Amino acid sequence: MSREEIRRQVLAALAEVAPEVDPAMLVEDRPLRAQVDIDSYDILRFLVKLHERLGVDIPERDYGAIDTPARLVDYLVERTPRSGGAG
Repeated sequence: MSREEIRRQVLAALAEVAPEVDPAMLVEDRPLRAQVDIDSYDILRFLVKLHERLGVDIPERDYGAIDTPARLVDYLVERTPRSGGAG
């Protein structure tokens, strides 16, 4: 799966949890929670949606490493299983 496809999956999962968020307004290197008005429960729902879409487990110990949209996408790119052929 390409980086752009993973980014689209991240935005789609976020839209499921927080439909009021305009993805075009997100700043890639700014903490997500500073940009989006969602609580801890919604963050967990967001991470569950990502797991459902990408098959990636994100343990609690890694939450600090995925605080910005860019860091989250980087994290997922490294851990998303690749399907046959180039990804």
